[in-house]
Amino acid sequence: QVQVVESGGGLVQSGGSLRLSCEASVTSGSIFRINSAAWYRQAPGKERELVASISSGGRTSYADFVKGRFTISKNSFQNTVYLQMNSLKFEDTAVYYCNAQVSTAILVPANYWGQGTQVTVSS
Repeated sequence: QVQVVESGGGLVQSGGSLRLSCEASVTSGSIFRINSAAWYRQAPGKERELVASISSGGRTSYADFVKGRFTISKNSFQNTVYLQMNSLKFEDTAVYYCNAQVSTAILVPANYWGQGTQVTVSS
């Protein structure tokens, strides 16, 4: 069983920073890794939108509305993906979700969603 859990959300003033984490785990104890991953966000009354993604080779891509402010990265163990968010704006307020493609020794690679973490930016 693969789990993906986001953390790091919270309340921050406009112009502030937060770092979100997306950690994968496998209950069987099998060796695993995050191949590729993406961060999405969903504000109240709006559709979920892609914020940033990282490929298995480390190539990154960003939505225009976060370019130059957000940075997506993976740790060297390939089990955690981060989203560093700087110069936060009120309009960045949303629930942030991680979608990670995880491969294990016994399961075929598959994409998993986390439960989301709330980011609230006060103006």
